[in-house]
Amino acid sequence: MLLSNLNLLATAPGGVAKLRELILTLAVQGKLVPQDPADEPAGVLLQKIRAEKDRLIAEGKIKRDKPLAAIAEEEKPFGLPKSWEWSRLGALASKLTDGSHNPPRDSGAGYPMLSSQNVWEGGVVDFTSPTRYVGEADFLIENSRTAAVPGDVLLTIVASLGRSAVVPIGAPAFVLQRSVAVIRSGLNPEFCSLFLRSPVARAYYDLHGKGTAQKGIYLGKLGAMPIAVPPLAEQSRIVTRVEALMRLCDALVAKGQLEAAQHAQLVSTLLGTLIASTTPEELAANWQRVAQHFDLLLDRPEAIDALEQTLLQLAVRGLLVPQDPTDEPASALLQKIRAEKDRLIATGQIKRDKPLPPITDEEKPFALPVGWEWVRVGDVVELLNGYAFKSEWFKPAGVRLLRNVNISHGHVDWSVPVMLDAIAAKSYEQFALRAGDIVLSLDRPIISTGLKYAVIRDSDLPCLLLQRVARLTACACLSSEFLQLWLKSDLFVGTIDPGRSNGVPHISTKQVAGLAFALPPLAEQSRIVTRVTALRRLCADLRQRLAERQSVQARLAEALLIH
Repeated sequence: MLLSNLNLLATAPGGVAKLRELILTLAVQGKLVPQDPADEPAGVLLQKIRAEKDRLIAEGKIKRDKPLAAIAEEEKPFGLPKSWEWSRLGALASKLTDGSHNPPRDSGAGYPMLSSQNVWEGGVVDFTSPTRYVGEADFLIENSRTAAVPGDVLLTIVASLGRSAVVPIGAPAFVLQRSVAVIRSGLNPEFCSLFLRSPVARAYYDLHGKGTAQKGIYLGKLGAMPIAVPPLAEQSRIVTRVEALMRLCDALVAKGQLEAAQHAQLVSTLLGTLIASTTPEELAANWQRVAQHFDLLLDRPEAIDALEQTLLQLAVRGLLVPQDPTDEPASALLQKIRAEKDRLIATGQIKRDKPLPPITDEEKPFALPVGWEWVRVGDVVELLNGYAFKSEWFKPAGVRLLRNVNISHGHVDWSVPVMLDAIAAKSYEQFALRAGDIVLSLDRPIISTGLKYAVIRDSDLPCLLLQRVARLTACACLSSEFLQLWLKSDLFVGTIDPGRSNGVPHISTKQVAGLAFALPPLAEQSRIVTRVTALRRLCADLRQRLAERQSVQARLAEALLIH
């Protein structure tokens, strides 16, 4: 049943990861391969393991282990097949220890000292990037404790609990930090490793692990863990079956990654035809062709994100709505603004501004529609950097200071506020923000969720602008809403090139002011904003429907895995 529904499992959110967990669960419960009555039962294996431990004790090679309590019924998480037995890990192991609790300093060369980060999911040990190297003398000291050899099992026991792998044949000599335990038992090493990373074992770690920041499990509790022991021959068959099924899971992941890459290329190509349109009429024709494939294209969140970004680019290029020849052109608006500025300069109300350099043809990424004009951002937007308020001025109450850490994607987050005394704040009124102001983080301006900008709300007030945050105030020829579309589009996000300030990606108001900006007529700006708002609502509906469909997929996959 599972094999016939692999496509559903592979495409469901987290489906392959859940399938891997199910495989391990079935394996350690004896449900993955049939039992063979001809197998030597596990009870005989346990007797042999005990006899071998007694021999090693008699020869002085290992210390006598403390007797472990019998396994109570309530400790057994499931019933066993015939010929299987319960035992504790400590009873099965002739070696159960962890790495160094006081590791030596890194020598830069020599023997690798492995930590939990070197034991990977899927049973792989990474010897190439150890946390440190130790020299010969330190190796001899540390190796006297762990002395791991091929066939031993490594298990992460601090922080990332439950990753396990078998030391391979031909492995270089190495030592361990305390985050990794080494286990040598009478079980098939690969079976022991897969049991230790199974959901059954992870449930035991969750129950008995200690600590909060870095949860770990003590060796005593680890040794007391109940292990379901199959006959040795069956252990080998289980390992073979698990390896085959895990390869199938790997193939499903690879297939999904290939399909995702191919899908992304298809989305990019088809949406690229929309951006390549030169007129609203050409866009309408291209849109009709692409829209026929929306069911195929928009079947994952990143595709809807790409569509939304495409809509923004079309909007700020003048392709989303038709031009109206009756609109007052942008050039006339600019002349009026220039005349008003000259009047204010003549009456001494403002200082004469320094003219920005003309825009070269190389800076113009596309041809403008009729009625639009190329300007620099600084020609139509007033940019104000925040004030360098000193940290010793901060108070537990007063007027909030807007810092870059308070700017999320599209809104202000006051979960970590700092404040300035309300009386002192009156001296900095020129940095006071108003409802509707656009603010932009100059440090780390672009994060994984998009541009770090926000629009100030009434509930954010009163607040003052702190340094490394800029206020953007649009002039009378530019609507704040259209400016926001441009800021979120690839024409800004893909163009701005953060430098480094004290190691932090940083942009300046001078950089932003110098960018080329395509200015539409004011009336057209309003039509563009209205159109984009409606289309973004459609994108939100698509995301909702997609989430509902994925939820159904996940429930179906869960039902398959349960049954």
